[in-house]
Amino acid sequence: MTALDNALASLDRIILGKSLAVRLALACLLARGHLLIEDVPGVGKTTLAHALAQVLGLAWQRVQFTSDLLPADILGVTVFDRATQEFKFRKGPIFTQLLLADEVNRASPKTQSALLEAMEERQVSADVTTHRLPEPFFVVATQNPDEQIGTFRLPESQLDRFLMRISLGYPDHAHERELLANGDRRDLLIGLAPALSPEAIIAKQGRVRAIHLSNALLDYVQSLLRHTRERADLRLGLSPRAGQGLIRAAQAWALLAGRDAVLPDDVQAVFSAVAGHRLERRDGMSAEAGWSVADEVLKTVPVPI
Repeated sequence: MTALDNALASLDRIILGKSLAVRLALACLLARGHLLIEDVPGVGKTTLAHALAQVLGLAWQRVQFTSDLLPADILGVTVFDRATQEFKFRKGPIFTQLLLADEVNRASPKTQSALLEAMEERQVSADVTTHRLPEPFFVVATQNPDEQIGTFRLPESQLDRFLMRISLGYPDHAHERELLANGDRRDLLIGLAPALSPEAIIAKQGRVRAIHLSNALLDYVQSLLRHTRERADLRLGLSPRAGQGLIRAAQAWALLAGRDAVLPDDVQAVFSAVAGHRLERRDGMSAEAGWSVADEVLKTVPVPI
């Protein structure tokens, strides 16, 4: 087994019955993206983030997003040091390799926007100084459904910074039985040896970009993008940045499968996770509707032979 196979096996032992979501989460990291997990409370969103950090050997911080959270609580703050008579920047919890932004949509839009520069540029600007973030840098944000009390809907600019959005959902009968019988899965993380290291992850992120993508696959991706832009029932189609993210995600999926070239199956496997949160009907929609639209697009656009 490869190191990636070992990592997936470890994650599957902790997050029961959700192998597709686990695989998408790992592909998202390998593609240098950020992950949004949307679901009801209590289905394992936070446990998945904790498991990713432990299994991949990443330093991590958790920030609980609330309505009174301020941007400085995440990014850090400049303070005056009396001993040196100088202003110094005290780094916030965002200076880590995996940031768990727990219940991100319970914070105000102003606080949500504090993540924009970090997620896009992998840096934080304070006063006139730019501070680079550690590598790899991976934001895993969880959010509750928008209809729940005390939530603020993420704006389009924030949603677009997430390469993928996934949902765990309720476990099936057999796996729920195991959860009920054996208790908290996070207990299994204690003493668990990492399957990868930060250096290994960075190297594999470099390998993702080297995965071959044929002209026929590029045509397929462009056809998917064009179809979303031509649908009259959608407010906006997929942007070129979404297309670039789709390609990176498909390359990462191919790497997880042990291949050095992207197949149409790889594009299809990641498409709903990449596109679902970016597609909005003109008459409004739920999160589930976004995935439904993405599935419709896949069924409509011909697959290259």
